[in-house]
Amino acid sequence: MKAVFLDRQTFSENICLDDLTRQLTHLEVYDFTAPSQVLTRCQNAEIILTNKVELTAELLEQLPQLKLVCITATGINNIDIDAAKALNIAVTNVSGYAKQSVAQYVFAQLLNYFSQPNHHSDNVANGLWQHSASFCLHGNGSIELAGKTLGIVGYGSLGQAVATIAQAFGMQVLISERPNAKAIRAGRIAFEQLTQQVDILSLHCPQTLDTEQLINAAVLKKMKKSAVLINTARGALVNETDLLQALNQGEIAHAILDVISQEPPSADHPLLREQPSNLVITAHIAWASIEAQQRLINLVADNIAAFKQGKLVNRIA
Repeated sequence: MKAVFLDRQTFSENICLDDLTRQLTHLEVYDFTAPSQVLTRCQNAEIILTNKVELTAELLEQLPQLKLVCITATGINNIDIDAAKALNIAVTNVSGYAKQSVAQYVFAQLLNYFSQPNHHSDNVANGLWQHSASFCLHGNGSIELAGKTLGIVGYGSLGQAVATIAQAFGMQVLISERPNAKAIRAGRIAFEQLTQQVDILSLHCPQTLDTEQLINAAVLKKMKKSAVLINTARGALVNETDLLQALNQGEIAHAILDVISQEPPSADHPLLREQPSNLVITAHIAWASIEAQQRLINLVADNIAAFKQGKLVNRIA
């Protein structure tokens, strides 16, 4: 089968594609693909591999040879799924590949905030400990995670991995019910209640009509002033204007964003232009450990193998 990979540079250079190539008669690889280039590059493909390149209904209708779209990610927002179904084009995604990577990122950031290791090492590098009257230079101190309440919104493989580590630290874990749910499942708590009780709110849910702008002024005003928000899911879950205001006015203490509404952002993106000291932003890398990237590619190869055998594995359409 002939395939085209539209955005290979989503992945690190040292990620091996051998599992993919073994499933295909030909694989054409592009680092990036602009919207104007998609149709030409996909014209003869039976399989398209894409991470973020958008495949619209209009485009899919012009690709009669296309049999399978492999999303090299979990999110499916960039594909017109209804159009694919109508055209009998199979669509697969992958999930669960990044749970260790995302959970590690979450706690790396939380430990950096609560334990401040860089601050304490800087105190030595800058000679402050050497001139201390005591054997111990407290500086900004540190705060234990034990006893803190962590709220998780989105309890799939990522949220579960974060919960497991939190429990090992002696934290209390609260799991959110879906926003606006009419019934609360056993072991869960209403989203509105959860956000008011937590010391740390960690987002791991997909972007849907129900979750867009989920974290907004109304929610932020009701959170603890000492609360920390961490988002490794999708930028659109957070109203960024409301978050900036909440951080500047001390409505919450700190926010950690690995995702924002525009990726990559423009140089004058409000979050970057006004970035206050209690906001940390990283470049959508929580998922991207070397191991997670390789695992993802290998799972895509498994999806292609299953499709060739007529098996419904990780099928969205």
